[in-house]
Amino acid sequence: NKKKKRGRKSENNGTRNFGLIQHKIFDFPIRNTMEQLIQNQVISAAVQLEKQLDNELDRLDSFNTDDLDQLRQQRIQQLKKQAQQRQEWKNNGHGEYSELADEKEFFAMSKKSANIVCHFYRDSTPRCRIVDMHLKILAEKHLEAKFCKVNAERCPFLTERLRIKVIPSIALIKDSKTKDYIVGFTDLGNCDDFSTEMLEWRIAQSGAIEYNGDLLTPPDVKKHKKPANQKTIRGGYDSDDSDIDFDD
Repeated sequence: NKKKKRGRKSENNGTRNFGLIQHKIFDFPIRNTMEQLIQNQVISAAVQLEKQLDNELDRLDSFNTDDLDQLRQQRIQQLKKQAQQRQEWKNNGHGEYSELADEKEFFAMSKKSANIVCHFYRDSTPRCRIVDMHLKILAEKHLEAKFCKVNAERCPFLTERLRIKVIPSIALIKDSKTKDYIVGFTDLGNCDDFSTEMLEWRIAQSGAIEYNGDLLTPPDVKKHKKPANQKTIRGGYDSDDSDIDFDD
């Protein structure tokens, strides 16, 4: 009996060993094929990159002194134009967040600035101070747009004309037309502690400012159980938007 058991044990060990050997034999070609595919992809990418570099070097080699001077002059003119544009923006009040005294000042500014981010506020609304904080930061960053605010109660004509009903509201204006509105904090995560980047992303949706990030993905959307209601000037709740041509 002991001999039979030893024989069976030896037979079982042999079967297991054969299985391991068989597994390794069949596994080796698969693993080798995958490694070869990866290696081929790496080589192909390297060849493409080398071709691109060679083409760029050939292009540069084909330039003569006159071509290089022309490129240099074009770049200098481009930089000068950008500097002039920035100075013009600064002369028109860009780069700082300011309050407009009345409708007349607003319409005068709209003729000078192609891009306007205008906050309609009220002194008695605490959330307006949150908007002020963020817009002040963004005004310094985005010279291409004029950031300003208007007291909705002191400018009833403008408030009515732009159909501002919710405070705070931000009118996003491009080429003398309102392209979009940010009504309350609904688009900013329905919370008071949204980031400046979140507001920047939302403003960029209208094209009023330049933006290098992903316009499809908000920087920090926060979920809240209860949506925050925004109180209107008249005491009700509304969020009516429209595009208004206010070029007089």
